[in-house]
Amino acid sequence: MGLIQNILAVIVVLGLLVTFHEFGHFWVARRCGVKVLRFSVGFGKPLWSRTDRHGTEYAVAAIPLGGYVKMLDEREAPVLDEELKYAFNRKNVWQRVAIVAAGPLANFLLAIVAYWALFVAGMSTVAPLVGDVASGSPAEQAGLEHGAEIVAIEDEPVRAWDEINLKLVSLIGHNGELSIEARPENASASQRYTLPVDDYLVRQEPPQPLQSLGISPWRPDFPAVLGQVMDGEAAAAAGLRSGDRIVAVEGEPVDDWMAFVNVVRGNAGEMLDVRIERDGSEQTVSLTPGRNTLESGIEVGYIGAGVEPVEWPEELRREIRYGPVEAVGQAFNKTGEMVMLTLDAIRKMLVGLISPSNLSGPITIAQISGDSARAGMEAFVGFLAYLSISLGVLNLLPIPVLDGGHLLYYLVEIVRGRPVSEQAQAIGLRIGLAMVGTLMMMALYFDLMRLW
Repeated sequence: MGLIQNILAVIVVLGLLVTFHEFGHFWVARRCGVKVLRFSVGFGKPLWSRTDRHGTEYAVAAIPLGGYVKMLDEREAPVLDEELKYAFNRKNVWQRVAIVAAGPLANFLLAIVAYWALFVAGMSTVAPLVGDVASGSPAEQAGLEHGAEIVAIEDEPVRAWDEINLKLVSLIGHNGELSIEARPENASASQRYTLPVDDYLVRQEPPQPLQSLGISPWRPDFPAVLGQVMDGEAAAAAGLRSGDRIVAVEGEPVDDWMAFVNVVRGNAGEMLDVRIERDGSEQTVSLTPGRNTLESGIEVGYIGAGVEPVEWPEELRREIRYGPVEAVGQAFNKTGEMVMLTLDAIRKMLVGLISPSNLSGPITIAQISGDSARAGMEAFVGFLAYLSISLGVLNLLPIPVLDGGHLLYYLVEIVRGRPVSEQAQAIGLRIGLAMVGTLMMMALYFDLMRLW
């Protein structure tokens, strides 16, 4: 069932992103007087199509991993004399720039609308309180203590852990001192803590911004009570059910959920006698955790079960909400912040500060799409906005084949006063295809490594 949900979620996500991207090209092309021959969502054989009064065919194709807008163009096929004025290649350079740039801009607009909707509806979060502080870590050296609420990173206000993580990730490669402002437990005023860092998060796979500083987020105590039990996994095979309380393992009492997790992780493939409480009575079941190998090569046990959710204290709950007008500015700011973060991540990957193994392909996107859909509408819309921004930024990279490559050609044309030669464009096309193909193969390879 999880696999089916992942596939459906990624089809919905990619379908929306591709439709918006191609509609951007389509809408501006129509406004510039270009005849559009086909608007396709997906590649390959059309599963459905219809043609409008302008002669544009709208199609949904079998392979939902992209799409395209095919315009009338003399470079692709002969054009009747009476239709030459509708050909893309006959438009002036500024119109061609507008048509090509409209796709990525449509992705940014989709992200703005998504963030606006989230800000108006309100986003639920919890106060970012420090839990454990690792001994000898930068956080301990700076004097950061359990229970302190983080309110700013490098003088930028933060309200939730996701904002903190994004800010810390943007500091990859930072050397010297990292400034954190936090309000100690039971204190009314905040204090500044200076954490020593050296090549912060450089080539870490994957980056662990909080753990690298020695900070663990505070969490309420989670009793060892099962919530979700996945079909076909070790917990289900042992007969465990949602609502079962773990009392003891191999005769040793289990205090909380993390204590049970630690036992499971340390006993991959080993049969365990687990004492549980169910409907007021106790019984013993035999549980054999499965084996899972982490990226570091360490083998750990897992059983395919999750903890029963626990309510957070009301005083730690936060809701980020804005009025419809104020939310517009916030949505633009959020989108701009994510665009700059994405560009900075690409730059740092090119100079070696971020490992290429952090590239994600269709498998990872499908997994995250499914996870975000199961987590609720707020998580799903947030992921949709982030992926739309990523698609927009990547398409603007100056690589032939991508929109950014075409824009680069048009920029050269504006400067030189004449188009780039077809021979040069053909060479660029081959280079661009090789680059994009290599990136796709690398992303798929790292996807498979993460999966295994």
